[in-house]
Amino acid sequence: MFKSYHKKIISSTIVASIVLLGTACNASDKSETKEKATKAEPKKVETKVAPATSNASVGPAVPDVSDSVKRTYANGKKVIDGGVTYPIVNGKTSSYAVNEKAHSIAVAYGKTATPNEIKAWDIDVMPDGTGLPEGSGSVEEGDELYEEKCVSCHGDFGAGSGSYPKLTAGNAYEMQKTLVNQRLNPDDDGPKRVFGSYWPNASTLWWYIKTGMPHPAPMSLTDDEVYAISAYILSINEIEIDGEAVEDDYVLNREKFLKIKMPNRDGFIPNIDGPKGPDNVRAFYDDVTNYGNGTRCMKDCFDGEPKVQKIITPISDFSPPLSNEKSLPKAPKSAKAEHPGKKVYEKKCSLCHGNDAMGAPVVGNKEAWEKVLKQGKDTVYKNAINGKNGMPPKGGTSLSDDEIKQVVDYMIESSK
Repeated sequence: MFKSYHKKIISSTIVASIVLLGTACNASDKSETKEKATKAEPKKVETKVAPATSNASVGPAVPDVSDSVKRTYANGKKVIDGGVTYPIVNGKTSSYAVNEKAHSIAVAYGKTATPNEIKAWDIDVMPDGTGLPEGSGSVEEGDELYEEKCVSCHGDFGAGSGSYPKLTAGNAYEMQKTLVNQRLNPDDDGPKRVFGSYWPNASTLWWYIKTGMPHPAPMSLTDDEVYAISAYILSINEIEIDGEAVEDDYVLNREKFLKIKMPNRDGFIPNIDGPKGPDNVRAFYDDVTNYGNGTRCMKDCFDGEPKVQKIITPISDFSPPLSNEKSLPKAPKSAKAEHPGKKVYEKKCSLCHGNDAMGAPVVGNKEAWEKVLKQGKDTVYKNAINGKNGMPPKGGTSLSDDEIKQVVDYMIESSK
């Protein structure tokens, strides 16, 4: 969650991001996960706990079990996203019967990844520098690479282009101050969320450029080229490294990269980095004073009518205008039936009648077929069935006379 003067308000989007990032961090800490999975078993209730999770509260009341069991994974950890794990009691979870035998069978797909396979997939770069390779590149080199590979999408000097994002909005330290802005009036300045002002860690920049850019050819840049482009983006954001301005002749390498301190490095709560990230998130949401009105409540939560914040400056100039029309769309017109001679033509006749080099009138050539039809359609049918010049009878097929006529009709209609 981004820190601001309105820290009590939580965006569901940010919460979802924290959940995903927290889950990823938890997955990366293999040793801790394995240890906790064996030591922290949930409290036993009659039978084992079903591994599937659910947010729904449908059907009859859940069996009377402790909240600590209902809100845990099978390894005893409370879920981060609010999901619930229901235990199997008397062969059911809530009103649903469960195949208990299936839950007792260990399922293993594939094989254990080899060290080399893990190494090949382990290409992310962490804030502490894990995964960041050796290499170097200057701002000047990055400028040239940006003009060659990046400017078409991200615009001159990272100013953005069309739907592609801006990479800078000026001095990152000044832009970071705008993150507390709220547009209460139409002309108010909003927050400037670009790389320099908003991203808490530069490691994400290096990793994303290396693995995802340029868009048409990801993983095509060398490590030195990534350092150079990173240096250029740091430069246009006017970010300093260890007190030194990143000018044109500045050469960025791994040692210097690890000294980067982004202006918004402390702008998000809770701290999701590292093996303790998921636990930090759990602790944060366990304390209800960190969000909402500070009280955990499901009913009778307010005295009197709740205060609803109205939108002061709504957006109204939609183009096209918004509509409240709720009638069902008109049923689409039934598709025109495919010509009965089309498939036969494509399979048996297109080799000659779809190629100028074969000397046969090509389907779609209006002038050629007008010349053919001057003989009369009956003559065309006759020549197709009996053969003429280089064309064998029925094109060398065993089709019936009627099928040949259907093919002729298709070729004529497709050439008008």
